[in-house]
Amino acid sequence: MAADPPTPLPDSSAEQSAPGFPRWLALVCRALIVLALPPFLVLTGVRLVMSETFLRLEYNRPGFPPDRYGFTQAERLEYAPFAVRYLLQNEDVSYLARLEHQGAPLFTERELRHMQDVQDVTRVAFRVHWATVVVLLAAALALAWRPETRTALRQGVQSGGVLTIALMLTAIVLVVANWDFFFTGFHRIFFEGDSWLFSTRATLIRLFPERFWFDAAIAIGAITFAGAVIAILAGTLSGRAARSAA
Repeated sequence: MAADPPTPLPDSSAEQSAPGFPRWLALVCRALIVLALPPFLVLTGVRLVMSETFLRLEYNRPGFPPDRYGFTQAERLEYAPFAVRYLLQNEDVSYLARLEHQGAPLFTERELRHMQDVQDVTRVAFRVHWATVVVLLAAALALAWRPETRTALRQGVQSGGVLTIALMLTAIVLVVANWDFFFTGFHRIFFEGDSWLFSTRATLIRLFPERFWFDAAIAIGAITFAGAVIAILAGTLSGRAARSAA
């Protein structure tokens, strides 16, 4: 009896196209996933860190520097959340201007103008975050709709995770090599002139010392890294499951 002909191996290029779904469109969707995943993960980390929960964890962390000019921990925990709420709830700057400490305004006019600038940057960041969510969902659904294009989806998620980690490693080198350069460069990109520079006696510096921002950067990096690893594992494991089921 003649042996059955060998079953041909699946062609990965064929899996990324299907009748009615051009190959070029599958490639575009995969590229969109790769490019959108890093900013999505970073901005997700930013959003999670920009919370009153992180404030409480940070202020109660052993070794967090005390305020040399007299704010107690209780006062910091009272006043700092107003800055977070101002940003997240899109409040008018009068929300901060009316705050007082010992009968005097809590924030100076210069600090209030800076917080308005921060709010503008925050709005843009959140819009970008939502845009990446829309792009990722649209591209993922387009590729997941047909079995023939799901390989492109898995590859996009994996590659996006790898790209995220590569970009993170670059950022870590900059932070470790020169935190001041990284911190200063970040502010010069998003804020004009020296509007972000304040005396150590300024309320914003007393509530949010440099150590706070260093720890926030570490937390955002950790969240981003975890998301990237999950993306890589999800793509890898789903690929193995698909091959086993074939």
